Amino acid sequence: MFVTATQTAPSTGAVMSHRQILLVIYGLMAGMFLSALDQTVVGTAIRTIGDDLHGLDQQAWVTTAYLITSTIATPIYGKLSDIFGRRPLIIFAISIFVAGSLASSFSTSMLMLAGFRAVQGIGAGGLMSLPLAIMGDMLAPRERAKYQGYFLAVFGVSSVIGPLVGGVLSGAPQILFITGWRWVFLINVPIGAAALLMVLAFLHLPRFGTRSVRIDWWGATAVIATLVPLLLVAEQGRTWGWGSAGSIACYVVGGLGLIGFLIAETLMKDDAIIPLKLFRSRVFSMATILGVLVGFGMFGALLTLPLYLQVVTGLSATASGFATLPMVLGLMIAAITSGQIVSRTGKYRIFPITGTAFTSAGFFFMTTLTIDKPLWYLMIGMFLIGLGLGQLMQTLTLASQNSVQPKDMGVATSASTFFRQIGGTLGTAILLSVLFSSLPGNILTATGDKATLTSAVDAALTPSVADKASNAAIMKQLWNPIVNPIKSQVQAQLDTATTAITSSGASAAQQTVLLEQAAAKANAGVVDGRLTVDYTNATQRRAIVDQVVPGIITQIKQGSGSSTSSTTSATSDTSFLKGADPRLSKPFLTGFNVSAVQIYWVGLAVLLIAFVIALFFKVPPLRQRSALQEQADNEAASKLEVSEANAAAAVGTTAPADTGAVPAGRR
Repeated sequence: MFVTATQTAPSTGAVMSHRQILLVIYGLMAGMFLSALDQTVVGTAIRTIGDDLHGLDQQAWVTTAYLITSTIATPIYGKLSDIFGRRPLIIFAISIFVAGSLASSFSTSMLMLAGFRAVQGIGAGGLMSLPLAIMGDMLAPRERAKYQGYFLAVFGVSSVIGPLVGGVLSGAPQILFITGWRWVFLINVPIGAAALLMVLAFLHLPRFGTRSVRIDWWGATAVIATLVPLLLVAEQGRTWGWGSAGSIACYVVGGLGLIGFLIAETLMKDDAIIPLKLFRSRVFSMATILGVLVGFGMFGALLTLPLYLQVVTGLSATASGFATLPMVLGLMIAAITSGQIVSRTGKYRIFPITGTAFTSAGFFFMTTLTIDKPLWYLMIGMFLIGLGLGQLMQTLTLASQNSVQPKDMGVATSASTFFRQIGGTLGTAILLSVLFSSLPGNILTATGDKATLTSAVDAALTPSVADKASNAAIMKQLWNPIVNPIKSQVQAQLDTATTAITSSGASAAQQTVLLEQAAAKANAGVVDGRLTVDYTNATQRRAIVDQVVPGIITQIKQGSGSSTSSTTSATSDTSFLKGADPRLSKPFLTGFNVSAVQIYWVGLAVLLIAFVIALFFKVPPLRQRSALQEQADNEAASKLEVSEANAAAAVGTTAPADTGAVPAGRR
C-alpha cells in the first residue's frame, strides 16, 4: 500500500553531492558490466569450451548451475543489504564473482566448470540487483530514471562487444601460453579488480537508524528448496521429458518448498526475505506480474534472435552479436528518452503501456519472417523490440521501488529483479521446448514441399554438388541417408534388367541394341555393357528425381523412412549448415524459420497480456526525495521531537492531562 510521505523536518541538506553520486555510479557500472559481459562472452564461447573439455552434451549444466545460484541469491542479497548495508554485500558479490571466474579458468571438465560457474552465480545475484538498490538509495525517483539510462548503456555495450570478445578469445589457440577460451573467465579478474577498487574508494553510503532484526534462515532454506528443483526441471525438462519421474519429483519438491516458503515468510513478517506485505501494494503486485511477463518476452527475444541470425541468416557468432545492434540501439534510445521525460515530468504511467505496445509490435513483425527476407528487414523487428524493452525495464523497477518505504528499498529491488529472472527462466524453458520439439516436424513439412524437395534431391544427386567439400557435412547429415538408398535401388533395378538381357541368349550385337533400347526407356546409359545412370547428365538425373520424389513425400507424410530419422538427428547440431548449397539447406532453414515464428507468436501472446494489464496499471506520483534523504530527514525529525520534548519538560510547559491537547509532534 502506497503512503504519501509528509514533511517531517526542515531539510537536513543533501546527503550526497552530485560528484559523490557520480563516483558511486561509475563503480556500480563497472560491477554491472562485469556481470553483463560474462553472460554474452560465455554464451559465444561455450561450444568451443565443450569441445575442448569433451563434454559438449553437458553444456546445459554450465548454464543451469549459474542460473540457479544467481536467481536464488538475488532476493537474499536484497534482504541482507537492507539489514547490513549495501557496501559489504556488493564487495562480497564482486569478490565471489571474481573468485568463481578465476576458478573456472582452471576447469578440466564440464562438470567442474559447472560447479565453478555456480560460485560465479552467487556473486552475479548481487551484481544484478544491488546496483539498482543503491541507485534507489541515492537518487530521488524522478532523478533515478535519468541515471538508469547509464546502466542500460552498459548492458547495451556488453551485449555488442561480448560476442566479439568471446569469439576472439575462444578462437585463439593460446594467449600468453594459456588456452584461449580460459581467458573468457580470466578477463573478469582485472575488470572485477577495477570494479572492487572503485567500490571500496567511492561507495560510502550513510546509515540512518538501527533496528533489531531476525535472519530469515527458514525463508532462505525454503527459497532454495523451491527454486532448485523448479529451475532444474525448467532447464532440463526437455531432455528428461516433462512427464518423467525426475521431472515429477522436481514438481513435488518445488511445490512443497513453495508452501514452506509462504509459511516461513508469513511468520517472519517484516524480517522475511521477501515480505508478503509488499504484495498488499497493488502497484508492487502489478509491477511484479508485468516483470514476469516482460522477462518472458525479453529472454525470448534474446534467446532466439542470435540463433536465427546464425542458423537462417548464416552469420557467425561474432557477426550475429553485432547484428543485434538495432535492438540494443532501440533499447538505449527508449531508456534514455523515457528517463529524461520521467525526470522532467515525474510521470511514468504511460511507459508500461507504450513499452508493451512496442514490444508486441516487434514480436508481431517477427512473425512475418521468411528465409528470403534480407537482414535489414529482421533489424526493423529487433529495433521495435528494443524500443519496447527500453521503456519497460527501468519503469517497472522504478514503480516497485516507489511503492515501498525506504527501509525496504533493497528487498523491493531484488524482488523485482528476482521475478523478472523467474519470467526469463520460464520463457527460456518454454520457448526452447517449443523450438526444439516443433523443429523436426517443421523440417519434415518443409522437406515434403514438392518444389523444395525436387530441387534439393536434384542437387544431392549432382556429383559436383555432392562431392563439394563445403557440402560434405550436410550430405552426411541429411541427404546421404536419402539419396544413397535411391542410387542403390535404381542401380539394382538396372542390374536386373542388364542380367535379363545378357542371359537371354541373344547375340552380342542384339544385346547391344537391347541395352540401348532399355537405357532409352529407363533414361539411363550403357557403360561397359551395363545399364547405369550418369548423374552428371541433367536429363537422366531429373528423370530419377521425378520418379523418386513422390515416394519420399509419401514416406514423410507417413512419418517413416530415412528422411525422418536423418532430420530428427540433425536438430542436435547445426554446424553442417555452414557453407552448404542453399538448395540442400533450404528445407532445414524453412523448418527452423517456421519454429522461430511459432516462438514469436507465443511471445506476442504473452506481451499482449502484459499490454492489457498495463492499461490498468495505476501508479502513485514519484517521491521527490531519495531514500537516503528521507531517512536522514526522518532521523532529524525524530531527534527534533526528542529535543523539543526534553526542553518542554525542563521548563514545565507540558499540557495538563485533562485538556485533551495532543503534544506537538510530526508524522
